Amino acid sequence: MLSEEKIEIAEETMSIKASTATESSTKQLFNKSMILKGAMWLGLLTIASVAVVFFYSHTGDTIRAFSSIQLKYMPICLGMVFIDLMLGSWRNHIFIQKLKPGLSHWASFKANVANMFMGAITPFHSGAGPAQLYVYNRHGVKVLDGFIVSLINMGATLLFMPLAGLLAIWAMNNQLESGLITILLKYGFSVFFIFGAVFILAFWKPLWIGSVLMKITAAISRIWPAKKDGITKWADTSYANILHYQQICKKLLTHHPLLFPLSLLITTLLYLNKYCMQYVILLGLGIHADILQVISIQILIQFMIYFAPSPGGSGFAEAGIAVLFSRIVPTSILPVFTLLQRSFLLFFPALIGAFVVLNLLKTHTIKVHTSNHG
Repeated sequence: MLSEEKIEIAEETMSIKASTATESSTKQLFNKSMILKGAMWLGLLTIASVAVVFFYSHTGDTIRAFSSIQLKYMPICLGMVFIDLMLGSWRNHIFIQKLKPGLSHWASFKANVANMFMGAITPFHSGAGPAQLYVYNRHGVKVLDGFIVSLINMGATLLFMPLAGLLAIWAMNNQLESGLITILLKYGFSVFFIFGAVFILAFWKPLWIGSVLMKITAAISRIWPAKKDGITKWADTSYANILHYQQICKKLLTHHPLLFPLSLLITTLLYLNKYCMQYVILLGLGIHADILQVISIQILIQFMIYFAPSPGGSGFAEAGIAVLFSRIVPTSILPVFTLLQRSFLLFFPALIGAFVVLNLLKTHTIKVHTSNHG
């Protein structure tokens, strides 16, 4: 067992290495070319998907549906978008303030919207986590501390969404037809199961995973002796990272046992707010549907597209809306509903996140330029 002094040294060394690695990955992920490319694909796929829905609807009635929108419901939707952003930021802040006391909630708000923006423009939601780490790191949070907070909240999401999905399937009472939706549901459950299993193992048995990792790398080193130094260095770094993870998780979840249940509660409220937003949009379109049915359908759509291989789940989300909401939304109104749903749930939060990310990148670029020419 390592002494506390060695643990502290390992943590500090690992934090420095992680910060350096983050700077390197940030240069690759957060650049104007990559951001513009991701935003372009998000826009093109969404426009194409909505166009397909529009094409197969009654175009004349669809155009009239735009003029019949009851605008009094739109401010309510904007208020629910604000609640969504605040709940998402508080879900991070309850943990991060324990690791860095005094950090303002504004930093967590920016980290959350940056997460939403980069998640929207990258496949498999892959840019979300790095974006959040990038913002927190700019506010003095250690990279590994930010990473651990992301993992804990991911654990709450991995627990909530499959359970919500199962409840939604039960509530739909065998109304789901075989085809695309069934395939997407199987994909969703498979991916969530894999991520959940990895998360549980890393959370409960981090040192065991570290020991297995060391044995595997030792075996690989014997097979490829020329790469022994590089493999060993990577294994040592990973082992130290796992050790740091264990220590921080112990500190957070042992000394603050109510934090994870609180995260799970906030996660539930966060997604319930997202689901209910669809009901308000329908009211704005003059459609009075069963709220439980609306929530059940949105649960399934959100579940299916969470790890979709396209930016923001574009294409998959519109297909899910077209198939599932067609039961309660007239065909002529479906394109309008799809556009409003994607705007309030994805595009508006992503626009706020885009402003935050681009502003931080601009500030960082100016500082680097100033220091290089100072």
